[in-house]
Amino acid sequence: VQLQASGGGLVQAGGSLRLSCAASGSITIFVMGWYRQAPGKQRELVALITRGGRTNYGDSVKGRFTISRDNAKNTVYLQMSSLKLEDTAVYYCYANMEYETWGQGTLVTVSS
Repeated sequence: VQLQASGGGLVQAGGSLRLSCAASGSITIFVMGWYRQAPGKQRELVALITRGGRTNYGDSVKGRFTISRDNAKNTVYLQMSSLKLEDTAVYYCYANMEYETWGQGTLVTVSS
């Protein structure tokens, strides 16, 4: 299974951006989601969603980001709103089937 992320880019603070990540192949994916890594920092949880729709968010994005998924398409989405400068990072798509796999990362840059 390969994960293909899209939707990153440059956005002004306070703006919105939507990330998508599609998994290739027809396989049951239990958990999908996003992590991010800012320069000089460790990778951190952004949001995860189970196949049944249960979600888990990192503290720094609660109330601003919304994760969703389309099981039929094996695709996960991340709607990011009220973006802050500190949201600037490479965002990595994540999937957990019987094993874990990661996407290549998509850069989100928030400017003032």
